[in-house]
Amino acid sequence: MILLILGVGKMSWGLSFLVDPPEAVGLQLLTQFCGLQHWAWLWIVCGAVTAASAFARIGRDRLGFLAALVPPTVWSVAYLAAVITGSYSRGLWVAVWYLTSHVGVIMWAASVPEYSVPPAPRRARNSEGA
Repeated sequence: MILLILGVGKMSWGLSFLVDPPEAVGLQLLTQFCGLQHWAWLWIVCGAVTAASAFARIGRDRLGFLAALVPPTVWSVAYLAAVITGSYSRGLWVAVWYLTSHVGVIMWAASVPEYSVPPAPRRARNSEGA
């Protein structure tokens, strides 16, 4: 269930960059290559993979957790680069927010064991044939 929630959230965040891209403050590391509307597809594709992985069998959803980690990690690196270059001093706090509220939560969720519902116990056969 967590992968579905994370996936829908990531796709929504990505769509927001397509519909009404914000000013790219602190994201110069990314925008030097292409605009936020192009980077939106990172969130959308990773979100789709994450959401689809919610329907994978237990123990086979690793790709979903990896996909969920990519966009917030990329954004964190960009904000940390902005702090180092001096272009966005607030970037440290934004990066820490992404690393804790996103990356940290995803890593925690990936470590929580999943259990499938065991099959119903079989009735013992009566050896007397009754």
